[in-house]
Amino acid sequence: MSSNLASKLRVGTKKAHTMAENVGFVKCFLKGVVEKNSYRKLVGNFYFIYSAMEEELAKHHNHPIVSKINFTELYRKQSLEQDLAFYYGANWREQVQLSSAGEAYVKRIREISEQEPELLIAHSYTRYLGDLSGGQILKGIAETAMNLNDGGTAFYEFADISDEKAFKVKYRAALDEMPLDEATCDRIVNEANDAFGANMKMFQELEGNLIKAIGVMLYNTLTRRRSRGSTELATAE
Repeated sequence: MSSNLASKLRVGTKKAHTMAENVGFVKCFLKGVVEKNSYRKLVGNFYFIYSAMEEELAKHHNHPIVSKINFTELYRKQSLEQDLAFYYGANWREQVQLSSAGEAYVKRIREISEQEPELLIAHSYTRYLGDLSGGQILKGIAETAMNLNDGGTAFYEFADISDEKAFKVKYRAALDEMPLDEATCDRIVNEANDAFGANMKMFQELEGNLIKAIGVMLYNTLTRRRSRGSTELATAE
């Protein structure tokens, strides 16, 4: 008997998904406005979040439900370590800090792993399927916006997955085959909505950094223009 969980998650999180895409930081990213300092802070948060999620998924590798979606080829921890070394240097571990929103996110992952591990499905679904779905597009945007040509986008590369579209079909089939009752499915959908909310809070934290950086860039541009104008005026006189 199918739980139809994949469809329930898709329909049940549609509004939250749209809201997350409309957060200022994400909208700017999709339009190619990416500031490197803000982006590397996001990568730092992701490192702690994925590390926690993957540690907890691994703990439940024999769990009758959670084990069904514990695909290690999706794990992002190592790719995030590569990106952090690229952005911060070899001593990145001494520099990367978890933000307050990121800390709450990690705490929630640890909490449900201990109390109701089935809810880890919601976090796996929210992050990994999103990474597979839009990863290559976001990779291209990041490379162009930050002038990257020698690294910094390993997070979006799934070396052990040759066909991302086929893998998503496999993942959704695993969701549907889970022997879950209606109440448990509802709790997983609710948790997935909360996971989208946790991501939104992280993005909102970064908006301030991005706006400040854009403001500085605009100020510097205007200052250079005024300086050039003053020089031209003095020469004309």
